[in-house]
Parts: sequence; C-alpha cells; structure tokens
Amino acid sequence: MKSKGPGGDTIIAEGVKVEGDFVSDGNVTIEGMVHGNVAAGGDMFVGERAVIDADVAAKNLVLAGVIKGNVRVAEKAELGPASTLQGNLTVQVLSVAPGAQINGSITMQARGNGKKEDDE
Repeated sequence: MKSKGPGGDTIIAEGVKVEGDFVSDGNVTIEGMVHGNVAAGGDMFVGERAVIDADVAAKNLVLAGVIKGNVRVAEKAELGPASTLQGNLTVQVLSVAPGAQINGSITMQARGNGKKEDDE
C-alpha cells in the first residue's frame, strides 16, 4: 500500500530517535523510535522494531511494530501479527492479523458513499 503523497517519502531509520512532533505531507516509514505526535499526509509504515509513543494520523497505516497513543487513519489500517496498539483507533477499513494486539477502542468511520445513516 504505497501511494504518492504530495510530499516526498520520509524514513526514520532503525537506531534513530525523534523527540517532538513530526509532520510530513508525503509517505512516512518509521523503523526507529518517535516520542511526539506524528502526522503523515500519505501512507505510514511502522516497522517491526519501531516504537511510537505518541498520537498518530495518516491516510493509510501498516503497523508491524508498537504504537502507544491514539491513532486516526483516514482510509485503511493493517495491523500485522507482531503489532501492538495501545490506544484508541479511528479508521474506515481495518485488517487485523492473528496475533496483533489492540488495547483501546475502535471507531469505524462511515465510508464516503454519500449516504448518511439518517437518510435511510
């Protein structure tokens, strides 16, 4: 799931620690540690050894590592078998592999089909 965001791709490599808020217009790959809010205008991939201790926002998310914070995904989130999410998740489409751990609430947003539940 790799789309072209309006900005370039950003990689936070394994062994790199980022302190503070991080914002990117494009896609973000995190293999290291982040302590601060993270927002990606494009897709976000969180590697198996990555640890994010912050709130996260992205267009799409593939989680293989750990997020300790609330997550808001505009479209689709995929949680891999070794992933851990400790926080609330808001998303349209969710895929959870066996073995993934979620400790928080999940809110499924209505898909953009133009209909509101009150219209029925």
